[in-house]
Amino acid sequence: MGAAIGSFLNVVVYRLPAGLSLLHPPSHCPHCQTPLQPYDNVPIFGWLWLRGRCRYCRAPISARYPLIEGLTGGLFLGTFWLLSLSWWTLAYWVLLSWLIALAFIDLDTLTLPNALTQTGLVMGLLTQALIPYLKTGSWSNGIQGLMAGVLGAVLGIWLFDLITFFASAALGQTAMGGGDAKLAAMLGAWLGWQGVLLSSFLGCVMGALVGGGAISLGLLSRRQPMPFGPF
Repeated sequence: MGAAIGSFLNVVVYRLPAGLSLLHPPSHCPHCQTPLQPYDNVPIFGWLWLRGRCRYCRAPISARYPLIEGLTGGLFLGTFWLLSLSWWTLAYWVLLSWLIALAFIDLDTLTLPNALTQTGLVMGLLTQALIPYLKTGSWSNGIQGLMAGVLGAVLGIWLFDLITFFASAALGQTAMGGGDAKLAAMLGAWLGWQGVLLSSFLGCVMGALVGGGAISLGLLSRRQPMPFGPF
C-alpha cells in the first residue's frame, strides 16, 4: 500500500508545482502523451517490466519513480513495525506522505508549496486532538493534544523566522526561504515542541555536513542556494 501511495506522490511531485490537476488526465507518458495501461502502473515492478522505458515511444522513464515508490513503501513498513496497526500508524503514514512530496518538490524547485504545508499543519492539529480523544474518550485529552500541537507549530515558525532574520543579516542576503518556516510549523503541529526542536537540529546538522561537503568538492558555491526542506 505504501508503494501505491508512493506512485501517487510521483504525480503530486510532478504536477503540483506545474499547476496541473492531480486527477486529470490519467497517468500518461510525458513524451508521447499515450495513456498508460494499469499493468504499466504497478508500483516498482511496472518500471522494471518496462526496463525504464515507455512501452510506446521507448523514451526513458526516470528511475526516481520506483525510488519514491520504494521509499514510501519502506517508510510505511518501518512505521508499522514500530507501532503495529494503530491510529498513530495511520496518522504517521499521512505525515510521511506529505514530507516525501515536500522533500522532492523542494529538490526540484527550491519551493515548499503552501498547498502542502498549510494542509499538513491543519491535519497535524486535528490529529493531535482526535487521536487522544479516540483512545481515551476524553475531550480534555483531545484539547491538551491540540494545545501541544499549537505550541509546537508556533515554536517551529518562530524558530525559523529568527534563524532567517539573523542569518540573513550576517550574510547580507536571504538565508532561508519562507517555506522552511511553514514546514517547521507543520512539523511542530504533528510532533510537538520537542519533536520540532529535534528535527530542526538534525536537519541543520545534516544540511551543514552535506552543504559543506558539496562546497569543498566544488559541487556548490558558497552563495549558491540549496534546498533545506529534505534535510
